[in-house]
Amino acid sequence: MTRESSAPPLIYGGGAQSPRAALPVLPPLALYIHIPWCVRKCPYCDFNSHTASPVLPEEEYVDALLADLDQDLHAVYGRELSSIFFGGGTPSLFSAEALGRLLKGVEQRIPFAGDIEITLEANPGTFEQEKFVAYRALGINRLSIGIQSFQEEKLKALGRIHNGDEAVRAAGMARQAGFDNFNLDLMHGLPDQSLDDALSDLRQAIALKPTHLSWYQLTLEPNTVFWNQPPVLPEDDTLWDIQEAGQALLAEHGYAQYEVSAYALPGRPARHNLNYWSFGDFIGIGAGAHGKLSHPDGRIVRTWKTRLPKDYLNPAKSFKAGEKALTNDELPFDFLMNALRLTDGVESRLYPERTGLSLESLAEGRREAEQSGLLQVEPSRLAATERGQLFLNDLLQTFLS
Repeated sequence: MTRESSAPPLIYGGGAQSPRAALPVLPPLALYIHIPWCVRKCPYCDFNSHTASPVLPEEEYVDALLADLDQDLHAVYGRELSSIFFGGGTPSLFSAEALGRLLKGVEQRIPFAGDIEITLEANPGTFEQEKFVAYRALGINRLSIGIQSFQEEKLKALGRIHNGDEAVRAAGMARQAGFDNFNLDLMHGLPDQSLDDALSDLRQAIALKPTHLSWYQLTLEPNTVFWNQPPVLPEDDTLWDIQEAGQALLAEHGYAQYEVSAYALPGRPARHNLNYWSFGDFIGIGAGAHGKLSHPDGRIVRTWKTRLPKDYLNPAKSFKAGEKALTNDELPFDFLMNALRLTDGVESRLYPERTGLSLESLAEGRREAEQSGLLQVEPSRLAATERGQLFLNDLLQTFLS
């Protein structure tokens, strides 16, 4: 039976809404695993991270992660994992033995795709050659290394536990451990940072030959030390100069921008993140982890897990803190908020495939965005123009009117 010859059943998103079609095919499935402990909480960080005690509860936490996953299995039966991402916190604080037991348990529950991408976040201050060789032997095949800067005064201002030399050595150790695919995380717009400072950091990162660079501006987020005690950040003109010069430097060295803050060598975009931004599915396990799963009947459900590690590890408490089925009114914005971050956008067909809504439901907002010069006039794709990428919030607003 072809898609064209079959009329899919219709479902309703609740309330007096238009019906939407059941999904003709489920999107790729990923797994996000949150490990919430860090050596020290950074003053700019608003992620769910907590200062680690001298002895981490590795065994108990792995048990909890697998039990958490068990509760989500009914929603993904028969599917396989295309990627796994260990985020945090600092997942590299965990031993190879703990991560190995966890990966084995996951694979026993959900089959891995033959070319699965498995990423582990790590910080230079946690690098040990023997440990990372062991990680690679487990099948972890991609690292994301949190550098942020190579300059001593900037690292101190950011509350990082490593220095510039350790950051450089970490990239070399990753390669020696067998990782030929790794990302460097780098910030710009740091306290008192000049254009020359920012480009110096970027040149040093490029010299280490990562396959991927996450290069993004420091922002002050609520519930952080920096929010309550804001540092002196560069003026807007300097920030704009840094952005323009940095993008030109990255392009000159073959790093193509494929998302607002992501740059990669040819064939090396992060598959896990591409799946996220193109409205793919992902299970989220671990303290504070979020997930999004599509169901064959058309329901699309977002979930979030218990945030505090002590509560997550408490057998008397539920792993799941909440869930929400997205309504027809919410789906367009939810889809586009992610898809339009991609430099090339997504194929238009993904919108009906992954939401169950017709392209026509976007027609009014699409016309307005095209007329405003924020959305490319290209029927086969949903993609922001260069101006639309700069004013992404304005672009998204056209689909809310």
